[in-house]
Parts: sequence; structure tokens; C-alpha cells
Amino acid sequence: MEEIVTQLEMTAADQLNPAPAVDGVAVRAVPPGPLIRELHVRIGTPHQWPSVTRGDDEWDRWLADPHRQYRLVEYRGEVAGAADFEPQPGGVVEITTFGLVPEFVGKGLGGYALTLVVAGAWALPGTRRVWLHTSTLDHPNALPNYLRRGFRGFSRPA
Repeated sequence: MEEIVTQLEMTAADQLNPAPAVDGVAVRAVPPGPLIRELHVRIGTPHQWPSVTRGDDEWDRWLADPHRQYRLVEYRGEVAGAADFEPQPGGVVEITTFGLVPEFVGKGLGGYALTLVVAGAWALPGTRRVWLHTSTLDHPNALPNYLRRGFRGFSRPA
């Protein structure tokens, strides 16, 4: 099966369509470190994320990026997933990672966790646009969740 990548964006904070709150779900900022790499591997392995196969040097560069910001998704005090933001020129924020670790998938946490992550991206100073991409290799609920939260597709210039 050929992978199809879909680019999605929001161009105003009021486009976020929040999911109902889930008691015990929280998102908190964390510094870069080994936990981020571990979470990428745990989240991405079932979906063939390229980050899973990064070498040590690539990971060192990823984690050393002074602009990238990391978030843990927690459920009742346990690490349930991760998200990364990469602020870019012109008030653009790319959500470079969002996902739940396998043991928390299918428990009804993803919509609210995504709501918190997107709200966090919009809360970064000067944000005018939030975007991300997903693909047919991601969890089957990924694209529907992004669309329900208010993201819409766009085409990147060639």
C-alpha cells in the first residue's frame, strides 16, 4: 500500500473544536532528553515513523534544536503520549509529533489530548497558524481526530 501524506492546518485559534474533557488527562512541558526518544519509538513503531530508525547523531540534532518544544501527555499521572512543537518564522507552529503510547490507544484519550496540545500550540506567543501532517501509516483514528478538532487540508507548494 502506498503511503499518502495529508497536510492539515488551522489559521485561527477559534477554529479549534475542543473534544470533551477527560478527567485525568493533562499535557505538560518537559525538556529534551532520552524520554522523548523513547516515546517516539514506542508511539511510532506501530506506524513506521521515520523517527524510530534515527541514529544517535540524528537524535542528538533533533533534541538539540533550541526552538523545538516537548510535551508529555499524561493520564492520571502516567505518561500516555507525547507531542512536539516547532515554532517557525511568521508565527507558524508545526506540531511535529503527536501520539499515544500503545497501551493508552483506544481508551478515549486522543481527542482531548489533541485538544490540549493544539491549544498549547496556539498559546505560544505570536502564533498565527498551526499545522501538522499525518499519513495513511498513522493510526486509523488520527486523520478523523484532526478533522474533528478543526484542522483542514492544504497543499504545500512544490
